[in-house]
Amino acid sequence: MLFNYNPPTDPYLEIIYQDDDLVILNKPSELLTVPGKDPLHADSLEKRVQRVFPTSTIVHRLDMATSGILCMTLNKPAHRHISRQFQQRETKKRYIAIVWGELAPESGLVDLPLICDWPNRPKQMVDFERGKPSQTLWQVLSTQTLECGNKATRVALTPITGRSHQLRVHMLSQNHVILGDRLYAHENALKAAPRLQLHAEFLSVRHPITEEVLEFNAPSPF
Repeated sequence: MLFNYNPPTDPYLEIIYQDDDLVILNKPSELLTVPGKDPLHADSLEKRVQRVFPTSTIVHRLDMATSGILCMTLNKPAHRHISRQFQQRETKKRYIAIVWGELAPESGLVDLPLICDWPNRPKQMVDFERGKPSQTLWQVLSTQTLECGNKATRVALTPITGRSHQLRVHMLSQNHVILGDRLYAHENALKAAPRLQLHAEFLSVRHPITEEVLEFNAPSPF
């Protein structure tokens, strides 16, 4: 991956919740979830957390440009338990995005299979023959007028599946790219925001020991 990596350091680490089994974090945009292969890309949320909690492990990931809630576990039993919840789609997640244009109707479902666009990786693409099933629910929250005069829509996105770049490609497929998306946005939508307008706002999981349903919120920074 060729990019100028300059991850934010203020705050260096934002912990939303922590106990003996879990640590819930608010990842900033432009910080990798896990280290890249290049030594210059070693700084990551995983490494930062492991300096404080050496036994911590990643359960799921957010794209580098995406901000928001991410769950890590602090022991092997907790890791197995939470991983199983993600695999069996028992967790609940909601993202906030701002997309190009006026999205209509008020809500809908995108059901399009996705696969890696191998010659253009890390891009993903819709492929009806080889793609993995992928579904995203969307709900319009509000509309706004950008400085360029074009309309944009603030939308809540609920992924049913968890494919790589799923929300970004599904919005692209509806001709409503997410603003600030360096991989998928057209020039005007890219210029309309200083960062990818995608944030993991909400996560719900069952505690690996008590089985209590825990709900976490991190307000959108845009």
